[in-house]
Amino acid sequence: MRWNELSDETCSLARTLAVIGDRWTLMVLREAFLKVRRFDDFQSRLGIARRVLTERLSHLVEHGVLEKQAYQTRPLRHEYRLTAKGRDLYPALLSLVHWGDRHYAGSDGPPVVHTHISCGHDFRSVLSCSECGEPVEARAVTVRPGPGAR
Repeated sequence: MRWNELSDETCSLARTLAVIGDRWTLMVLREAFLKVRRFDDFQSRLGIARRVLTERLSHLVEHGVLEKQAYQTRPLRHEYRLTAKGRDLYPALLSLVHWGDRHYAGSDGPPVVHTHISCGHDFRSVLSCSECGEPVEARAVTVRPGPGAR
């Protein structure tokens, strides 16, 4: 299967990877969640080539993950903001960060700690069942064809 054919797959993971599945896109999303909005700020924080950044931002706008908004008219300049669809990616990105903290942070610990504003506690992401609230691990899940299966 070719990279550009992922969006044609029945698999939701394949379709998701077609939109966000490369390293630069994930890094752009990380910065967006850290409230970076402007092209030059993305570029300087990531050290990414301008052409690559332009392609990634355009791709995310095209797929409705980011929206492009003018913040200046002379000259015309835009900023990029997460859409509701983009904000829905937060749990997935946070889970990846916490996985990295667990397996790659080193002896000094994680480089960033996440604190829940409501309760003031530092936390780690936990996947839980939407119905009973219990934590969910791979061994506790089975799959079956859904309504979108071919």
